[in-house]
Amino acid sequence: MRSTGSNTLAIAVLLPALLAAGSALAADTAVGRWKTIDSDTGKPKSIVEISQASNGTISGHIVELLNPSKPNPTCDKCSDDRKDKPIAGMEIIRGMKAQGGGKYAGGTILKPDEGKVYKSKMELVEGGRKLEVSGCIAFICKSQTWLRQ
Repeated sequence: MRSTGSNTLAIAVLLPALLAAGSALAADTAVGRWKTIDSDTGKPKSIVEISQASNGTISGHIVELLNPSKPNPTCDKCSDDRKDKPIAGMEIIRGMKAQGGGKYAGGTILKPDEGKVYKSKMELVEGGRKLEVSGCIAFICKSQTWLRQ
């Protein structure tokens, strides 16, 4: 019969290493929850949850609006399938693809308060604690730094 003491010791030694490896893997992907920061005011604007679809593309939904200007705002300026839909719960990142090295491109991002859809790219920075998000229409580009939650 085996001693359970040696099993307990093995678990106690391996568990912190496994948890650290899991944290490192999470930092290598944009998947997770992010606090968006308004580039004009510097104030937190929303919480976006980024997920990966079975086809490998990345999408992002607003799960919470922080201090909205009015209760339950809708995307009245949108011109696509999101027109007049509630902003909370809305998919704002579509079709993003991993490029390697914590970089993503090839998708779009919606700025609901403008109703504009930008070609977008994203890059993990500071060990995955921040996500630099940029979007461009023609030569007009905007960028924000999001904070991992």
